[in-house]
Amino acid sequence: MTRICVAGGTGQVGQEVVYQAIAQGHAVSVLSRNPPPSGTPGHHGGASYFRADVTTGEGLAAALAGAVVVIDCLEGQSGKALKNYADGGTRLLAAAEKAGVSKAVALSIINCDQSSAGFYRSEADKERAYSKAALETVTVRATQFHSLVGKLFSAASRVRLIPVIKGARFQTIAPGDVSAALLEAATEGPSSEQHRLRTIGGPEVMEMRELAEIWKRATGSKGLVIEFPLPGAMGTYLREGRNLIPEQRYGTETFEGWLAKRTDSL
Repeated sequence: MTRICVAGGTGQVGQEVVYQAIAQGHAVSVLSRNPPPSGTPGHHGGASYFRADVTTGEGLAAALAGAVVVIDCLEGQSGKALKNYADGGTRLLAAAEKAGVSKAVALSIINCDQSSAGFYRSEADKERAYSKAALETVTVRATQFHSLVGKLFSAASRVRLIPVIKGARFQTIAPGDVSAALLEAATEGPSSEQHRLRTIGGPEVMEMRELAEIWKRATGSKGLVIEFPLPGAMGTYLREGRNLIPEQRYGTETFEGWLAKRTDSL
């Protein structure tokens, strides 16, 4: 058994990490700015929850106390969270070192250092913080989640359109598969290489139009699939396939299989 602290353990991937870690017999603490109350869907009875904030350092010491490894699933997609994302990672690493944590594992995005998009730049900045940490680190880059394209299709279908980016392919992956990879990195033995980077992808590489048609069948949507060009750096990133890693098909749950479990909520 390993004591694991999950930073951001109430988010999409963080919750999966918590559930899987407890199922494997690990002791789990969760740090979050807004811990879910006991009895709510986001609260796992087998974990200890701590109110903590990586932007200020408040509560980090208590959450990290006794942990052997910390898994960083924190998100910073917009606003203040995005602005302070990399600094928060640095603050978490410093607190982990002070608490005697031996390893930190961080979730990141495939080839985030090859895009000028704000969210990707913040991920790359955070990766650099991990590569300079005093303790052992593993950064796990993942391809886009199934939910990313699902949410895009769902939002636009309200006006009876399903957008498809021209020339874009995706290798989407399930949060559960990403969580398994994070736990593998957290529990593997010590390495002679202090800072490691690995990239994982979903089981299939598919045209975005194919994903849209799968989503339509699963949800019964009558929206019109419409193709459009995406300009700028993100368009280039996608057209050049920098979001793909077909040689590292880690995930096992396909987009269609993931949808089949969630059609009631789409």
